[in-house]
Amino acid sequence: MPLLLFMLIPFFEMWILIEVGGWIGALPTIGLVVLTAAIGLSLLKQQGLSTLMRARRKIDEGAIPASELVSGVMIAVGGALLLTPGFVTDALGFALLIPQTRKWLLFKLIDRYRDKIVIEGEFHRVDDRNF
Repeated sequence: MPLLLFMLIPFFEMWILIEVGGWIGALPTIGLVVLTAAIGLSLLKQQGLSTLMRARRKIDEGAIPASELVSGVMIAVGGALLLTPGFVTDALGFALLIPQTRKWLLFKLIDRYRDKIVIEGEFHRVDDRNF
């Protein structure tokens, strides 16, 4: 299913670009694609730096910045989608650059995979006083 979706998105994007080009013309369509890429780059820079600062703050506090790392990956994917020509990928890219959307998606991913992740292993206790 993901492979099929990956293969269909470019065709869907081309169809939408052709339709929009037919409605508003080729140059305005190209202008919209370039404009969304420029806005996306600006948002990518701003959101990426903000996430980096939050991750650095958590590291300084001695905490693991797990949510910041996932958020950073979502921002990178969103930026890549915004640089891809097309309105569907732009909509998905903008959605990933909105902090509330990333937080909602993070909670959905956690709910989906919470019970599926099992780390198995063995351990044995060592008395600290013997060191």
